[in-house]
Amino acid sequence: MGEALSHPDAGKLRPDMFDHCEDTSYPVRVGDKWTGRILVCLRDGARRFSELRVPLPGVTPKVLTESLRAMERDGLLVRVAHPGVPARVEYSLTPVGRGLLEFMDSACRWNRDNREDILGARRAWAGRHPA
Repeated sequence: MGEALSHPDAGKLRPDMFDHCEDTSYPVRVGDKWTGRILVCLRDGARRFSELRVPLPGVTPKVLTESLRAMERDGLLVRVAHPGVPARVEYSLTPVGRGLLEFMDSACRWNRDNREDILGARRAWAGRHPA
């Protein structure tokens, strides 16, 4: 932080400030509503679709399917279809997806440590900005 303040243009946003980034697609998906929760559900091993629905009652089957496909596309999990009637499909974390768990643990710890301050700030803001 101190380094940024010593820069001659400190405090100014420059149009080239992200030019050093080779890729700006930022594939990390933990910011959406379900990815982080799905990661935690898969922490201990492979799970079937119906198992994932149990701790995620608010997600529709369509949204869960879309989230799982996007996570598979991004290399966070693998989908394995086992033959049989009915077919059995399981999802499990890849090493890349497993690597996000450490980040998630840090984010959850930060959230727990700062929860009361954040809720207090929200209450104070709501008091200054009535609906």
